[in-house]
Amino acid sequence: MGIIKWVIRLIALLAVIFVGGAFLLPKETSVARTVTMNAAPEVIFPYIANLRANQSWSPWLDRDPDVQLAFNDVPEGVGAAMSWQSEHPQVGSGNMIIIEAQDPRRLVTALDFGEMGTATAYFSLVASEGGTAVTWGFTSDNGNNPMFRWMGLMMDGWVGPDYEQGLNNLKKLVEGA
Repeated sequence: MGIIKWVIRLIALLAVIFVGGAFLLPKETSVARTVTMNAAPEVIFPYIANLRANQSWSPWLDRDPDVQLAFNDVPEGVGAAMSWQSEHPQVGSGNMIIIEAQDPRRLVTALDFGEMGTATAYFSLVASEGGTAVTWGFTSDNGNNPMFRWMGLMMDGWVGPDYEQGLNNLKKLVEGA
């Protein structure tokens, strides 16, 4: 009986450490990647502001050729919305709506991944002599969910490479390569 009590106490201690440790972690998760493109912001922005145009450079759509996409009647800019459904675990299901568009400098979208939570994604375009630095990033409030806070530690490794791939796809598209 002593070993069972010891195991129960160990499990309880680990649970307390897991939950308590989560509250020492950041409440917000942020990921961002930047790629410089040899094109003006005015050339790049339409590929970002028009959600249908995103299909030509998205890093996720190639993973599931059967993904179901739906768009609302707003073609681009604030109010344009898209939803997707996929059985592929790296694509999933969700919806996105553009909530801010400052043509050709900044675009912000609200993302809803259902049970996986919500996030805000953004694009920032900064012109320079060498082209345009395009930053794609997101922030997510992990709230008081211990599991989401622990997952936040891994988000850069999960999403960052996809953002890099998407930005490089966009770069090839706008540079005509």
